[in-house]
Amino acid sequence: MSMPDLNLLVTLNALLAEGSVARAAHRLRLSPSAMSRALARLRTATGDPLLVRAGRGLVPTPRALELAARAGRLVDEAQAILRPAEMLDLKSLARTFTLRVSEGFVENFGPKLVSRVAAEAPGVRLRFVPKPDRDSAALRDGSVDLEAGVVAQALGPELRTQALFRDRFVGVVRKGHALCRGRITAARFAAGRHVAVLRPGLDRGPIDDALAEIGMERQVAAIVGGYSGALALARTSDLIASVPERHTGLLRAGLHSFPLPIPIPRITISMLWHPRQDADQAHRWLRTRVRDVLAS
Repeated sequence: MSMPDLNLLVTLNALLAEGSVARAAHRLRLSPSAMSRALARLRTATGDPLLVRAGRGLVPTPRALELAARAGRLVDEAQAILRPAEMLDLKSLARTFTLRVSEGFVENFGPKLVSRVAAEAPGVRLRFVPKPDRDSAALRDGSVDLEAGVVAQALGPELRTQALFRDRFVGVVRKGHALCRGRITAARFAAGRHVAVLRPGLDRGPIDDALAEIGMERQVAAIVGGYSGALALARTSDLIASVPERHTGLLRAGLHSFPLPIPIPRITISMLWHPRQDADQAHRWLRTRVRDVLAS
């Protein structure tokens, strides 16, 4: 079955509202002959004459009267769909946004983000979920609204990204650790016992690669899956943790931090979302607030 010409709905609505080919043509800025041809097509499509001659004018058939209200509603709804969304009313917005974030995000940026959102849109809830891997399927299926972290190289081209800030790695030890005193060289750093933050299946990371470049190797005594675990071990032992500086600011409270004595590439923290959310005013507002909080 072929798809009907939906433009005929607009024509039908104008004809039934005006009850005149000439007035309907003027309303839609068409010539009377073009409107007459459109009426002929409508008669074929509906199987009904719709408007019939009565004296010098036209009167609607019972079928036309039945269709009049429905056609009007459909045209109004179509026009509402195709016009820009109304201005977002943040005070009445009631919505829950799910944010998939790296470890350390909630502790360091969560309070300020929640406070900013609550001040502008008290009916909005933020649900923070962990980011155990770089698989962004949740963005595609809609179960996650926004993601923040390091963008994977194999990221699908259909996702949108925006860089928020760059971060560097620092070394972290407990107060009183030997590395709290004196100049920290690559040799002193490598000689200590370390806790490494590695994804499942990996046994080395960029710090190991940087040490290998200068012919050194560190002793990894423990491997954890996140920065909070690494810092918890460093806080209560002589282990050395290496973590992103800004992303772990509050987590490092009470610990001694120092610049790494080896060159480690900086990482870029970005936010990711699916294109279906691009034009959504509420989602756009949320992206702006995340950007403001993390870039400040």
